Amino acid sequence: MHRDDWLNPAHIAVLYRDHHGWLRGWINRRVNCRENASDLAQDTFVRLLRTRQASLLREPRAFLSSIARGLLIDQHRRRELERAYLESIALLPVADVPSEETRRIILDALERVDRLLDRLKPRVRQVFLLAQLDGLSCPKIAERLGVSRATVERDLAHALQRCYRLRYGEG
Repeated sequence: MHRDDWLNPAHIAVLYRDHHGWLRGWINRRVNCRENASDLAQDTFVRLLRTRQASLLREPRAFLSSIARGLLIDQHRRRELERAYLESIALLPVADVPSEETRRIILDALERVDRLLDRLKPRVRQVFLLAQLDGLSCPKIAERLGVSRATVERDLAHALQRCYRLRYGEG
């Protein structure tokens, strides 16, 4: 990629000036909260700064709304995950409820695992969840999914390898 293909700071400043208000309004119509819309608009431009590839900006509003849409989806998933987690700890005896700091650490880990699972192929994700959450053996998973035991073992190994990399910072 040539240096000319990269956005320079002046170009980003012009994009921000010309499109930030429109983007904030576009997001606000979807979330109906000005503060949240402002935060997501800022996050969109932060993502743009990380991308910095000029060729992606032939249609700046389409590109910005695409980034913002992804951020909205991420935010929704995060909130749903947090809601489910808070519902589950509400069932615990008071003495077993984790501290606020521990809850944040657990939620962060859950978000990372959720993103990891989302990047797996559907069958690999299904194999992993059947093994980890339902406690099924490889032969039972193979039977349920109509695939060979070797396929299940390979899929499970792949998912566990990704978890290992997530845990130990290799990706």
